[in-house]
Amino acid sequence: MQRIIKNDQVIDETWHLLPKDASLEGLSNCDDLLVPLNLWREHSHALKARDGGLGVWLDSDEAVEEIADDLAHFQVVALNFPAFTDGRHFSSARLLRERYGYKGEVRAIGDVLRDQLFFMRRCGFDAFAVRPDRDPYDALEGLKDFSEFYQTAADQPLPLFRRRKV
Repeated sequence: MQRIIKNDQVIDETWHLLPKDASLEGLSNCDDLLVPLNLWREHSHALKARDGGLGVWLDSDEAVEEIADDLAHFQVVALNFPAFTDGRHFSSARLLRERYGYKGEVRAIGDVLRDQLFFMRRCGFDAFAVRPDRDPYDALEGLKDFSEFYQTAADQPLPLFRRRKV
């Protein structure tokens, strides 16, 4: 069983990440599922009628604007990083939090490494599925790399000079 980082701790993964070519056939009615965007587009009515938890995952070339009107249906939005050099979903996480006001879980999946976690959290991610060949406990330490920051971001709307007490 894969372990993920959520709420600053390593926990067992409970969601089933469906592959990009998944279909409705054979899906359990009560499992918590992360479905690819294409499956959501084609079968949103059937997926909403299920009993289990529902989340969607977007590949790096898929925009959050495509699910903006449906965000209330998702407990989790997972954003795929196919390579650590592909940072397009840093912006997607900020859009989810700041433009669309999404309060559910925003999870990083794919080629997720320790060095990225601190900056991902600043953009609005709150859960991380690090690569299977990496230690999630070591990656968790990446969230502590810096103790303070000057700029505003999704995780801190006030700059440092506004937070200082005189």
